[in-house]
This record gives sequence, structure tokens and C-alpha cells, in this order.
Amino acid sequence: MSGRTVFITGAARGIGAASAERLHAKGANVALVGLEPERLEENAARLGDRAMAFEADVTDLDSLQRAVAATVERFGGVDVAIANAGIAFTGTLATAPVEQVERTLAVNLLGVWRTDRAVIGQITKRRGYLLNIASLAAVAHAPLMGPYTTAKAGVEALTDALRMETAPSGARVGCAYFGYLDTDLVRAGFAQPSAQGLTAQLPPFMRNPAPLSKAIDAIEHGVENRAARVCYPRWVAPLLLLRGVLQPLTERRTLRDDAALREAIDIAESSGESQTQDPVLGVSAQAIEQAPAPALTPRD
Repeated sequence: MSGRTVFITGAARGIGAASAERLHAKGANVALVGLEPERLEENAARLGDRAMAFEADVTDLDSLQRAVAATVERFGGVDVAIANAGIAFTGTLATAPVEQVERTLAVNLLGVWRTDRAVIGQITKRRGYLLNIASLAAVAHAPLMGPYTTAKAGVEALTDALRMETAPSGARVGCAYFGYLDTDLVRAGFAQPSAQGLTAQLPPFMRNPAPLSKAIDAIEHGVENRAARVCYPRWVAPLLLLRGVLQPLTERRTLRDDAALREAIDIAESSGESQTQDPVLGVSAQAIEQAPAPALTPRD
């Protein structure tokens, strides 16, 4: 990674910020891109001269292209890109506010596509590596997460197609699949009244958020090896292989005793929780306001 340049969206917090810190420690230049300019500037200032912050919304292709151009001007090119920006809202597809459903799709799916489109010229030119952050939700589609799972499934499909299209150039494209990680988004999602009963039904190994630092280990390894797939925790990989049976089993487990599901839907529709979710950052804004997540050290 020494001397290479990494472009990361959603770099104010969570996976993005921790990836930037880790890869910077390995010698990379890093461009931190996202929606929280003060936090981005703080992160870049802490890392030092080989880091630069750019405010850009992944729903705006022009702003992403400007951020890429500025990165190239500052560091000479882009060798690695991590399309990480993502949000989440809770609610049913039938009753959630339309703008929240569409915002999720705009950020989590089209935002990844726009990021890919903005960086792909540099990635192919420099025979680099592009990593799109998906989720286990790409193959396990839970209730009250419809827009999120739809977007992540789309990210997987987008990545698969782009991987083949890009291969002749010598560049490589990967997709990351994570279970629940200890991030602002996951903590806030679990805290939603409608989610608590459903998450309690999950097996303990799935519902207990995994350490973020271990997921960053996986990203670091994936970037260095230009991996087609990056997974964490380790049990995610076999579940991807079992995708043909995973969704039917998930549905059967959920519907075997649907009282918890009925209660969760009732809470989502009657509690007004959708009105408390930030229109830009989704549920994660609540965790940010209540307890800002500390930045990771490179090997935390």
C-alpha cells in the first residue's frame, strides 16, 4: 500500500473512517469522502499530510467526480477505491415514508454505482482495485429492512457485472459481505423499538455485533490481495454458499411463530419511530448524537 492512493466514501465514521486509518498506517495516501465535513476534516488532520477530506454526497455524481479530480490533482491518481457510504431506516415497505425508502436506494445502491462510475477510469488506468461494501443482507432479506436488503443485493449484482467488465484492463473489483458490526448504524438500528423483538430471535452468534477492527482486518487483507470477496465474521462465507436455502430458512424461522413479527410491524407503524429518523443519515444519526463513536487506532 505504500505510496498508493485510496478513495473512501462514508469516511466520517465507522467502516470508512477505520479503513482510512488502517490503510494510511500502511503507507497509503487517503481521500476521505462523506457528508460530515467537520468530522472528515478532523480525521484527515489527525492522519496528517497524506490524508485529504472532501465533502460529497453519493447521490450527486458531479460532487463525486470533483472529489476524484481533486484527489488525482493532490496525489497523482487513485489506485484503490472503497464504496462504503450507506444508511438505514426501519419500517415496512408498505407504510414507511416514501422518501426514506427512496433515500436508502439512492445512497446504498445508486450511491455505490455513482462512486464506481466516478472512480472506474482511474482504477482501470492504474490497474487498481475497487471494493464495494455490501452486506450479508444481500442474501438474507429480513423484514423491516426491505430497502436496505434490496440495495445490498443490488450492490452484489452490480459488483459481479463490473468485475467481469473490468477484468480485461487488469483492474480488480471486489464485494464485501459483513454481518452485524459494532458501528453507529448497527447500534442505532438495534435500538429502534420495532427491531428489538426481531433481533432477539436471531441466534446469538448473529445478533451480537462483531468488533469493527476485525472487519477492517478483512478489508486490509482484501485490498492487499485484490480479493473478489471479503467476508467477516468467518461464518458469513459459508452462508453465502448456502444462499439457496438461507432465505427460505430465514422466512420459515421468522414465520414459525409470527407474533414477534406482528408486534414489530405494529410498533413500526404506530410508534412514530420513522419520524425520529434523520432524513439524511437515517437511524445512525441518533447514535451519533447520543454517543459519538471514537476513532480507531490503526490496530485497535
